[in-house]
Amino acid sequence: MNDKNVIIVTGASRGIGHATAAFFHKKGYVVYALSRTGCDLEGVKSLLCDVTDGARLKEAIDSIFEAEQHIDVLVNNAGGGISGAVEKTGSADARRLFELNFFSFFEAAKFTIPYMRRRKSGKIINIGSVAGTLHIPFQTFYSASKAAVEAFSNCLRGELAPFNIKVTTVLPGDTRTGFTDAREKDFDENDPDYGARIGRSVKLMEKDERGGMSPQSVVKKIYKAVRSKNPKPSYTVGVTYNIFVLLNKLLPKRLVQFIINMMYSR
Repeated sequence: MNDKNVIIVTGASRGIGHATAAFFHKKGYVVYALSRTGCDLEGVKSLLCDVTDGARLKEAIDSIFEAEQHIDVLVNNAGGGISGAVEKTGSADARRLFELNFFSFFEAAKFTIPYMRRRKSGKIINIGSVAGTLHIPFQTFYSASKAAVEAFSNCLRGELAPFNIKVTTVLPGDTRTGFTDAREKDFDENDPDYGARIGRSVKLMEKDERGGMSPQSVVKKIYKAVRSKNPKPSYTVGVTYNIFVLLNKLLPKRLVQFIINMMYSR
């Protein structure tokens, strides 16, 4: 059995997942990177896996346990986004986003928990978003899926407490990654009902993301959660976003949502 800590990172071909895999490899972890297109990091064990394919995901996780005889950390990171009005979003598109952003987290945890429970030890780190707390118009399904991730994490944390398995959500704000260019745009800017408003909203969102924090800022919070004996239920990344989340708790909800709407849905 390998004595080194074993970590699984989903969505590790780019962005936060790629940076996480690189960081933990340098820290001496045995890193398994799950992605559809592969991870190019030397020394990281790359497994091709569409995390929305439950059978393939289970096969990958079982094979990791078979090779290592333990799994210490799961970082659920794979994700995507859709921009558009609820009225004009295809139902299949919305379901597909939830399959990626939420159900893949559920199934990766479901298939990993039995191995952690045997050892009464483990960490599950789910990558949420500040958008799951501060809900953004025209990013509705992304915000909803990330809110679901945080609720899932909090419930799972209680279920797994007797087995010494810790569950944490890391909440990044705007981050410079390929996520911006990969976001689906389920709208037409010439749509007389929503087009101009969505166009302005998405341009502002993309500007904020491209000027946002580095993936390494998120990785530091992931590492803090992994290294902590008793990690917090959630970690918000960045001083500015911590202030926003605090204000969201202190100010009337109507006022908070009014401010967000003025920014992103005018």
